[in-house]
Formats: sequence, structure tokens, C-alpha cells
Amino acid sequence: MKIIVLKFGGSSVGTIERIKKIANIIVGYKKKGYKPIVVSSAMSGMTNDLIRKSKSVSHSFNPSEHDVLVSAGEQISCSLIAGRLNHLGHKSQSWMGWQIPILTEGMHSFSRITYIYKKKIIDYLKLGGVPIIAGFQGLNSNNRITTLGRGGSDASAIMCAKFFKAKKCIIYTDVQGVYTTDPNTIKNAKKIKVISYEEMLEMASLGAKVMQPTSIQDARLNRIDIEVKSSFVKKDGTKITKRKNIISNKIIRGISCTKNDAKVTLIGVKDRPGIAASIFKPLSNNAINVDMVVQNISANGKETDLTFTIKSEDLIKTQKLIQKNTKISFRNLIVDKNVSKVSIIGVGMIATPGVTYRMFQALAKKNINILVISTSEIKISVLINKRNISKAILALHKEFKLDK
Repeated sequence: MKIIVLKFGGSSVGTIERIKKIANIIVGYKKKGYKPIVVSSAMSGMTNDLIRKSKSVSHSFNPSEHDVLVSAGEQISCSLIAGRLNHLGHKSQSWMGWQIPILTEGMHSFSRITYIYKKKIIDYLKLGGVPIIAGFQGLNSNNRITTLGRGGSDASAIMCAKFFKAKKCIIYTDVQGVYTTDPNTIKNAKKIKVISYEEMLEMASLGAKVMQPTSIQDARLNRIDIEVKSSFVKKDGTKITKRKNIISNKIIRGISCTKNDAKVTLIGVKDRPGIAASIFKPLSNNAINVDMVVQNISANGKETDLTFTIKSEDLIKTQKLIQKNTKISFRNLIVDKNVSKVSIIGVGMIATPGVTYRMFQALAKKNINILVISTSEIKISVLINKRNISKAILALHKEFKLDK
């Protein structure tokens, strides 16, 4: 069976007119001989509206009920897509995660798909039907609905492609693919035709909002090629695949930035084995993600200054957790919300000397001070003042000739 997984994001199903348009896209694949499995997000804005409703009811809304509530948006969009396809003369039916079922494990709102039962969907495909599967949701071992986190419909699509052994997995969104940087920030940003899982994972985790990082990781682990394209224009998108499938003369493939970071510095921490773990354990237990970490040890080796970054929305909670942490001792706590992280990404830097120098020199020429640095095999990230973000991206985009 020639199965194709088509995932449509919230903007693609945001209005009735858009739902009619994507129904035509689905029919087009069916006419080409594919057996489409469609995965849909909620209509744009609906999930946020449901979250607002939960907060108006309670400031401590039950996590299990939260997942039941926010997963309702996909039920609406799936039914509307199926209804339109039936109107066009194509047998179609909506399926919620629990009806298939799609099994998950993990915390509510942060679950991961572990297994998808295939029989009902395969039988339906054999009858000529087009199943419309609700993304973002599944069923845990307690028979409760769980959700997969922001952008979780991407993960639903990728895992469907895995379990149903799809020939293709196409993610339809409101952009034409993955760009060298945010085209809203840099007008001459270029669309990338092919990008590796590793590069895309770094870009997604560093602020590129095209796809959810865990979804890219799922695709990489299961070696599922993905195409990201627009549901609004008929143009080729970006293919996400393994490194060896890519031929490129670009050292750096893209530049990402984040705009909701906060820097936290603990001055004069009494240094001893396990102190960093004592600082970060309460943050981990409260689902606060720590990103860049820098430690400076004093000359006498008895004290250390520890700096790390978190999401700005977690800052107040982080401050409270640090201040009531009896396992650590420090002289001062300094926070800064006026920071942003800029990163250059590319597998080409592995074998190319001088990339770090070129990045730092380009920023220095624009009088941009670097606050924190972190690196990986294919990425260099720097923390800078938020007011310099556009200037920094433009300088780096030009330095690494990404506009060519």
C-alpha cells in the first residue's frame, strides 16, 4: 500500500476556506495513487482559547483534565476535514487518539507516543477511506487522554509515518519551508532545499518555529524523511533527511535566535562536589529547562560564580526555588531578562577551522558584546543584549554568505 502521511498545522485549518483548500490537496494525492493518512492540528487560536478558559476556571487546573480540554480542538478540525472530503465524494472519517488507539507514556502535556495500533486504520484504507487523525493526543495506561506538548501534531504525524511505513511524510504549514533565518527579521533569508536532521534539530530547539524539536528527534531516530511546505502556495518546500543525502558548499546552513531568555547568575557559591546538581535538581523537578551554563571558579578554588539561562516565563519560579534551596549557599543572585541567544548552525563547521573567529569578529565589528558562549559539534550560540538581536543576525547572515 502506497501510504502518505499529510499533516496540516493550525494555520492551514484556521478557517473554513482553508479547510476546503487542504481537502483539495488531500484529494490530489489520492488521485496520484496514494493512500493518505491525514493528521490535523486544532484550528489556529483554539488551543490558546481553551487554555485561557481553564485558567479562568482555576489557577491549578487538574493536569489530566487540562489534556482532555486542550485536545478538543483537534476533534473539531478533524471532523470538518472529513466532512468536506465526504462532500467532495471521498469516503472519510475522523479518528481521535483513543479510538485507534495511539498509546502514550509520560507526564500529562508532555507525553510521547510509544505505539499505534494499525488494524482499524489499515482496514479503513483498504476500503478506500481517508482517515483524519487528531494530532497532539493519545491514550495512557490509565485510559486517560494525554497531549504531546506544543507542536505535538508533528510528532503524531512522524510516528504515524513510522508505524504505517509511509512512503512520504509531509508537514503542511504557513511557510514555504525552512529558511536560513527568520524571513520576518531578514528579508533576504533564503529557503533551504535540503537540511539534515541534526541541523534542523538545532534550529528548532534554538527558536525556529517550523517544527517541534522532539518531532525532529523522532524522525531522526526512525530515519523518516520529512518535507515541510506551505498549504497556501504550490512550491517545493524543504526536505529534512540524513546528512549523507546532502550535498552543500555552505559551512553554516542557518541562524536561529530566541527572544524569551533570561540570564541567572549566582555569585559566590560555596564550591563543593555536587553543588551544580543541588542547584539544578529543583529546577528539573519543576520542568524548568536550563540551557546555557557557564561556571567561573575563584583563584582559591573555594567559590564559584554560576551563570545559566532559562525561559523568561520561568524566571520568577526559578528565583523562588533558588532562594528557598537550603542545600546551596551564595552571596548574591543576579537576573537579566534583556538577553537573547543567537546561534549559527551547520554540519560544515566540523571540518572547517576559523568559524568561531569569524562569528565573534562579525559581532565585534558591530560593537555587540557577548555575555555567554556555548558550543556543540554543529552549533555555536552566544548570549547578547536583546536590543542587538536584529543587528547580530544581519551581520552573521552576511558573514557566512547565506543570502547568496
